[in-house]
Amino acid sequence: MSNVATTNQDQRGGGIATWPARVTEYFDGLRDEMRLVTWPAWKQVRATTIVVIAAVFLFAAYFAVVDELVGLGIEKLFKTFSA
Repeated sequence: MSNVATTNQDQRGGGIATWPARVTEYFDGLRDEMRLVTWPAWKQVRATTIVVIAAVFLFAAYFAVVDELVGLGIEKLFKTFSA
């Protein structure tokens, strides 16, 4: 069974011996890709952050109201059938 594992590692590009070179290659590629990223302006980041925070609070309020209404409805239903 260890021969199968060794064969699979060899087919993927080596084992422990090539690990440092593969890690260095990965980070070099990562650095190159990060240089190509177009970052948003600070004004856009602030605006979208405000929209996200407002949406979170609006959804929280909506779900609180729905939860309360459903809870009251279930409570009324239980009182109707248990009395």
